[in-house]
Amino acid sequence: MAMLVRFEPTNMDAKAYAEVLRRLESRGMGTPPGRIHHASYGDADALHVVDIWDTPENFGRFGEQLMPILAELGVQLGAPIIRALHNVIRGG
Repeated sequence: MAMLVRFEPTNMDAKAYAEVLRRLESRGMGTPPGRIHHASYGDADALHVVDIWDTPENFGRFGEQLMPILAELGVQLGAPIIRALHNVIRGG
């Protein structure tokens, strides 16, 4: 079942976010298996992210790559807000 995952880190600015993306891309995880959608939002000095994943297992595998990067950068991610999705409509 698809799921929405939202993170509201307390200290992720646009520079740290760009570095996270760069490091994920360098590890071949820029577009990880199972992630349906990704967006970042908020002020440039306090970004949040929201993802839609196809399964908890794929989200977990991605987390294994993501968490060490965040730790290296000192980003305090906090607990994710996870919700099961009733429906996902993909844009054309």
